[in-house]
Amino acid sequence: MIVTVTLNPVLRVEYAADNIARGRTNQVRRVRYRAGGRGLAVARVLHTFGHDVVAGGLAGGSAGELIRNELARAGVATQFTRIAAESRRAVAVADESDGQVTTFTEPAPYITTEELGRLASDYRDLLAGATAVVLCGSLPEGLPTEIYGSFTAYAAEAGVPVILDAGGSALEHGAARRPALVVPEVVEGPGVTELPALADSVALLTGESVLVLTGSGKWRASLLRRGGGRPDQAGGHAGEALRDALVAGLVPGIALAWSWPDILRHAVALGAAWSPDGGLDAEAYEDFLTAVDVRRLPVK
Repeated sequence: MIVTVTLNPVLRVEYAADNIARGRTNQVRRVRYRAGGRGLAVARVLHTFGHDVVAGGLAGGSAGELIRNELARAGVATQFTRIAAESRRAVAVADESDGQVTTFTEPAPYITTEELGRLASDYRDLLAGATAVVLCGSLPEGLPTEIYGSFTAYAAEAGVPVILDAGGSALEHGAARRPALVVPEVVEGPGVTELPALADSVALLTGESVLVLTGSGKWRASLLRRGGGRPDQAGGHAGEALRDALVAGLVPGIALAWSWPDILRHAVALGAAWSPDGGLDAEAYEDFLTAVDVRRLPVK
């Protein structure tokens, strides 16, 4: 069982309307609710590909209940720690007359000391049956920045490999506990080049390309179109979906100790075959597997 942990999930509320006017009542034509947050997106991809996955983390209030319900409809099992405050919402209003989208994002909820204690206990329980843990995303108010470090240490005690996908001080604290793989939010900046000395491996994601840095070598994988072309770069939400699919694609190989070429070939093919609305195109995935170029790079 693969466990994903999302400590700051979001309920995405999407409104579609025509000719939106500020300062007036606007009629919404369509409403869509979707569970958001990096760990939940990774769990969705893993489940769709056929892996046994449980999404954990924090959720509260009516927004938290809608997040649980939406994941349940998608077939993703959840074991969230309940909090008293409302999970945050992101309301996206699309004006179909001109294509403009305006988004309002609520602040993260505050997590109490008592809730932190229950979260740690629930997390340890999930480790009992886990083959890998994916720690993803930002932290809500009230959580210590070293929480990913603590969670990585708990997993190490249980013999469970950790994939850490984060940024800032949360990434630094987590990487210091030597997870199996670190995926920084940014691929450049202070501290990124030093991460391989802390974590076992670091994966830098740039579009559809993946560069992996380890203590013993470097690998780069990218997708080539048949005939020598390259797929178009995805932007916006499509770019986020590609990144989530790439992270999900790295997880099984870490859990099962595949070789890096096999891990990267699977991850890049899965990223190319996944779309946020259409899900997994299994036939395209099989085709992309033969079009992934994996190269070991010289270590300078």
